[in-house]
Amino acid sequence: MKVLVAGATGKTGSRLMETLVARGHDPIALVRESSDTSKLPAQAEQRLGDLADLQDGVCEGCDAVVFAAGSGGDTGADMTDKIDRDGAMRLVDLAADAGVRRFVMLSSVGAGDPDPESDLAHYLQAKHDADEHLKKSGLDYAILRPVALTDDDGTGDMLFGDDVDVTAKAARGDVATALADALESDAWTGKVKLMQSA
Repeated sequence: MKVLVAGATGKTGSRLMETLVARGHDPIALVRESSDTSKLPAQAEQRLGDLADLQDGVCEGCDAVVFAAGSGGDTGADMTDKIDRDGAMRLVDLAADAGVRRFVMLSSVGAGDPDPESDLAHYLQAKHDADEHLKKSGLDYAILRPVALTDDDGTGDMLFGDDVDVTAKAARGDVATALADALESDAWTGKVKLMQSA
């Protein structure tokens, strides 16, 4: 599949790019002009686009799209809205316009029913809004909601759904594997799954 990856140069996205290449896909990295592309696979195509101001046509020719981007923990509420909510929703709309078959969203534990008292309340509400927009888009979708992320490669041993301990951890390597699985497997279609590393 030709897969557009938003967040391809990030800690999770870069692992996903490698995983997709290893599985025989053609990943396309959505990058800004200022992005550090040094960790991207040499054979990966790059496509210019800024999630804060996405242009029409960015999803053209793609079979699938993965949103694995984030505004980052150091940014304010305005950037959270601009990237995690509005950027994600705009990408969903562009994917639908381009006839993309599948859209996989990297969300977060707690995004299903955001706790207004949480320290992450604004972020979780932004993720919630983006997830709900995807569900209503008409696209084949899968939404992955991992618990707190670590920078580990992981073992490939993961738990999903009701068995997940929301206070546990999820290795970014495992998250990348789960995102790739969600792209490939019909068993993920229309599903929202909590996830942790076992």
